[in-house]
Order: sequence, then structure tokens, then C-alpha cells
Amino acid sequence: MKGAFTAIGILAGLALLAPRAEAQFGGARGEVVDVEGNPVADANVHIEYLRKPQKYEIKTNDKGEYLQLGMEPGPHRITAFKEGYIPGAIDVGIMVGVTDLPRIELEAAPPPPLDQETLNKMFAEAVQLTQAGELDEAEAAYREILELQPGLAEVLGNLGYVYAKKEDWGNAEATYLEALEQRPEESQFMMALAQVYRDSGQDDKAQELLERVASDTPGDATAQIDRGLFLLNSGRREEAQEAFEDALAADPSAAEAHYHLGTILVGQGKAGEALGHLEAYLAANPTNDQYVATAEGIIEALKP
Repeated sequence: MKGAFTAIGILAGLALLAPRAEAQFGGARGEVVDVEGNPVADANVHIEYLRKPQKYEIKTNDKGEYLQLGMEPGPHRITAFKEGYIPGAIDVGIMVGVTDLPRIELEAAPPPPLDQETLNKMFAEAVQLTQAGELDEAEAAYREILELQPGLAEVLGNLGYVYAKKEDWGNAEATYLEALEQRPEESQFMMALAQVYRDSGQDDKAQELLERVASDTPGDATAQIDRGLFLLNSGRREEAQEAFEDALAADPSAAEAHYHLGTILVGQGKAGEALGHLEAYLAANPTNDQYVATAEGIIEALKP
């Protein structure tokens, strides 16, 4: 019996000396890029094991790459973020060894909206550049505003004007159309776009817009005045006269319509009707010095 106990003791000792199974670990290797595929350096990468509390925090290198070793195999969530970007995340399964992961793509975060004071200052500076004829600088100023706060109809309208002055018809059309998306019933934008079409030799499109203004806004005196001015500048005086008459039908106090009707009727030799419209214009206390001087001169000449 002694020999049997001795053998059992030896076997037990051998069992104690047998090697233990080594723990198996994995790793994650990936890349963080922007929407154009450029690497995002120094981005924060958070790795979270989804089965129990276990987290890692690392950063990307200059090539946008990251590597984390010593991870337990299983499901993980990897989140990348950096100031100026919208965070991106992927859920992955980590295997034994190093797992190559899909790219994490970060989209640039929209800039914060401008406060009203800053917006007014930037817009005023852009308008000054426009008025000074510094069109390239004005374009850059308007585009800067739109990058910070997209979709501002007034800015789009002024930028469209700059493109038109530069005879960049494609950008002028696109910008006015974008402005009209923001304000579909803005007659000034429609008339400005019609002018672009006319100046670029697209008379059919210009006519289509004129008909749209006439049919869509019959009760809008300002829209009809804008239509009349476009027609007047195009040499279509009879159609312009109808537009100004439509403006007065919508609003009998529309001073500018009285002025333009007065000047048109003078050319037709209808002195009495012309005087009535021009006197009505002056009675409205208008602020256009040039129109006032012209109206006063015509009235003086027509009176006996």
C-alpha cells in the first residue's frame, strides 16, 4: 500500500507542474478620416468592451491611425471624435490577434450661427465692397457669411448680383435660384434672375419668369412694379404700362407706379393723365431725389 500512495503522490506533483493554458488576447487597428478620405490626426478614440466595464482611450497619429493591444475578444464599440467634427462610431467584433477595422469617417461639424451684431457688420462690409466695384472681394465676403450661416436670402441675392456684374451667368443663375428656394415669392429675386436670363441671351426663360410674376402675384404691387421696371428697361413700354397699372390696381398708393406711368404717358402725349400721376407721386413725399426732380420738371413743363 505504501507504494500505491507514493505513486499517487508523484502523479499529483506532476499535475501541479503541468503548464497552464495562456490567456488569448486581441487588438484593434484602424484609421480615422474626414469625408474626403484625408487622415484626421490627434483624434480621440474611445474603445468600450460591451460585455463588461472595460475601456481604452488612445489618439490617432499623424496618419490618422490607431492601434490598441491587449483587448479581450468580443464585441466592442469604437468612437472617434475631435473638436470641429461630428463624432463617429462603429461596433465591431475583436478576434484573437490584431483585427483590422473599417475606417471611421468624421464629418465636419457645422459652424455656430453668427450673432446678429457680427452678421450685420459682415453684411455691411460686403455691401460696401459691392458698391465700390470690388467684386472679387465682395464675392469672398458674401461667401464667408454663407459658410458660417447658410441659406440667408439677402446674402444670396447680393451674391447673385455680384456674379451678374461679373457676367458669371452660371453662378448668377444658381445663386438666384437658391435665394428663391428660401423665398419663393420674392419678386426682386425673380426679376434679377430674369435680367440674368435676358443679358445671357436666354429670352425664353426671362419671359417665363415675367409671366410667373404676373400670374402668381397679381395683388402684390411691389412685384408688379418690379415687373414693370424690367419691361421698361427692355424697351417694352406698353407691357410695362400694364404692369404699373396692375400695381396701382393692387395698391392705389403705390407711389413709384404713379411716377413711371406719368413718364410713360408723357411720351404718349397724354399730358393730363401724366400730370395726375406725377402729382400723386409727389404727394406721397417720395425719397428718390432723381425721380422727384424729374417729376417736378415735367409738371413745370406741362402746366400752362
